[in-house]
Amino acid sequence: MKNSLLSRVAESMYWMARYIERAENVARYVDVNLQLMLDLAGNANEQWQPLIQIGADDTRFHSMYGPTANKENVLQFLTFDTENPNSILSCLRQAREGARSIRESISSEMYEQINRLYLMVKAASSDRTVMESPADFFQEVRMGGHLFEGITEATMTHGEGWHFCRLGRMIERADKTTRLLDVKYFILLPSVAYVGSTFDELQWVALLKSASGFEMYRRIYGRISPDSVVAFLLLDRDFPRSVHYCIAGAQQSLHAVSGTPLGTFRSPAEQQLGMLRSELDYSDNQRIIEAGLHEMLDLLQGKLNKIDDAIYTTFFALHPQQVQHQMSRSASLSTF
Repeated sequence: MKNSLLSRVAESMYWMARYIERAENVARYVDVNLQLMLDLAGNANEQWQPLIQIGADDTRFHSMYGPTANKENVLQFLTFDTENPNSILSCLRQAREGARSIRESISSEMYEQINRLYLMVKAASSDRTVMESPADFFQEVRMGGHLFEGITEATMTHGEGWHFCRLGRMIERADKTTRLLDVKYFILLPSVAYVGSTFDELQWVALLKSASGFEMYRRIYGRISPDSVVAFLLLDRDFPRSVHYCIAGAQQSLHAVSGTPLGTFRSPAEQQLGMLRSELDYSDNQRIIEAGLHEMLDLLQGKLNKIDDAIYTTFFALHPQQVQHQMSRSASLSTF
């Protein structure tokens, strides 16, 4: 392996970027759902449960808040709840702690932006008026995440550390896009009777906005069509939040770190990511839908989890020879 970055530093960079991306994703789809509620008639509460399911946090949420998912308890759970490791506040706290541990390896502007964003959300958590009109707050979180990504791009050397940040961000983004699509197909739409209705179109628009892709989709496809939305969010090679784009970016960064030429592999992480990239290269939306979109998305999420495990094993876990080296070095130092 080409990688010369300490495994501790590499892992902190990978997860720092994942947590920032996760916080920004939560802020975006919660904000979009708030806007959607303004357009929907009837019982809006049934549209809050899916937000819990996007993050696969159903069990934790219901154990803490009971069976009913409404605006108040879902906003608290996803935004400020410190017992929820995937809340915006928890994600930013973990990103900040990771950044603090590697301050010597990132730019001061990166750390300052994470710290500023965390302190803003922390202050908002004790301000009861924030959730009375939360649109500005969620917009600030989203812009804070975008700003961190831009600062990272502009102030960090595009070496191994930068590639680990990009790798974490792309894996996290791909995972969230698959979950958004899955929720739309099997949870958000309450009845097949709504298919093709105004309600259905509002849901697809909300889905695209949740992935910050509505305007770009309209430029390419025009009318809202479920088949085209699937093609755009899964297979588009140019949209930064499509699964294909994210997997291609993750693969490039993984190979930049390892030094292994693209098209070959020397680790399970490279093999699994390359196989997934090839599957997406030769897929089309019609075959995906005919074979079962939910099944395909479920498989994708499982493969992304396995890729994350393989990245950990390849780059972050201490292997026996590394442990022996560290023990020998500690013993030699103790003789001085």
